[in-house]
Amino acid sequence: MRLTSLDVFRGITIAAMILVNMVGVADDKYPLLDHAEWNGCTPTDLVFPFFLFIVGVAMTFSLSKYTEGNKPNSSVYWRILRRAAILLALGLLLNGFWNKGVWTFDLSSIRLMGVLQRISLSYLVASVTVLNLPRKGQWILAAVLLIGYWLTMMYLPVPGHGAGVLTREGNLGAYIDRLIIPKAHLYKGDKFNFMGDPEGLFSTIPAIVSVLAGYFAGLWIRSQPVRSRTSIGLALFGIGCLIIGWAWGWTFPINKKLWTSSYVVFSSGWALLLLAACYELIEVRLIRRWSKPFEIMGLNAIALFVASVLLIKVLAKTNIGTGETAPSTYNWIYQNVFASWAGTFNGSLLFGIVTVLFWLLVGVFMYRQRWFIKV
Repeated sequence: MRLTSLDVFRGITIAAMILVNMVGVADDKYPLLDHAEWNGCTPTDLVFPFFLFIVGVAMTFSLSKYTEGNKPNSSVYWRILRRAAILLALGLLLNGFWNKGVWTFDLSSIRLMGVLQRISLSYLVASVTVLNLPRKGQWILAAVLLIGYWLTMMYLPVPGHGAGVLTREGNLGAYIDRLIIPKAHLYKGDKFNFMGDPEGLFSTIPAIVSVLAGYFAGLWIRSQPVRSRTSIGLALFGIGCLIIGWAWGWTFPINKKLWTSSYVVFSSGWALLLLAACYELIEVRLIRRWSKPFEIMGLNAIALFVASVLLIKVLAKTNIGTGETAPSTYNWIYQNVFASWAGTFNGSLLFGIVTVLFWLLVGVFMYRQRWFIKV
C-alpha cells in the first residue's frame, strides 16, 4: 500500500526545507522564515521534525510485514543499518563540502553531526524499537525518553553551570556532547562556538520520539477506514499534542536547538494536523490536482534535499570577482536579481521561491524519466 497523502506531505516538507535553507543565507528575511533565536517556535522550526515524523509514518508501511506476525531476520536489520549508514555518510559529505565548491575533508575539523546524521540515528533506533517491542512497550519507551530527557536536562547539574541551565553552553546536552565529541568536530555557527551542537548526540534521544510519533500516526491510519473520521482522529490527536506541548513548555521551554520534550510534542501536533489535512483532501475527498507537484518532490525527497544543500554551499562559498570585497555568488544574485527591485525581505523570499521552483523542475524531469532515488 502506498499512501499518496504521505508523499505529498513529504514533498511539502522538502519544498519548505529548500525554501527556508535558501532564505536563511540572506541577512534580511521575514521572521516566519527564520528559526527562533532560542526558545519559541516559528513555522521554520517545524520543518525538520516534520521530516522525522514522516520517516516514522513510512516505517508503518515498510516494516508492516515484520510487525504483524512475521519475525524479522538478519537481512531486515542489515537493510535498516545500510539505510542509516547511507544517511550518515551523506550528512558527512555535506559537512565536508566547504571551501569554494571543493571537497575539503579535513578530518581534524569536520563537523560530525547534522540533519541527515540525526535522521539516520533516529531512524535506526526507532526501527529496532518497533521490531522488538510490543505496541504498549513502544508507547512506554516514548514516554520514558521524553520524561527522562526533561528530568536530566532540568535537574542534573553541569560542572561550572549548575542544574537546569538551558543556554547554548550550560545545558546538559551540550556538556555531554563535549565529553563525547572532540571540540573541533562540534558546531561553530549560531553562537554555539564549538560549545555544543543543535543536532548533537544527546538531544537526538528525544528526536527518536519524533519518529515514533509518526509511526503511531501511521498505525492509526492503517487500522482505520478511508473516511473523514480517520482525518478527524488525526486532527484531534494533533490538537491534544499542541495543548500538551504548549503547557509543558512553561516548565521545559519549547526549543528546537535543544530538541526539548515539549518541542517534540508540540511539533508532532502540527505534523498530525498537516497529515490530517493531506489525508482528508487526497485520500478521502480525492482532491488531488493541487498536490501533484508536491507528490513529485516527495518521491525524490532525499536526493533533492542533498542536491539543494550542495547548491547553497556552492553559491555561498564561491565569489563573483576577486579580492576581499568580492561578493559571494549567492549575495551577488540576491542583490542584483532580486533585492534590487523587490527589496531585501521580498528579495530573499523570491530567491527562495525561485529555488524551490528550480528543484521542482528537476523533480519533474526525474519523475518523467522514472528515476526514483531511494535510500
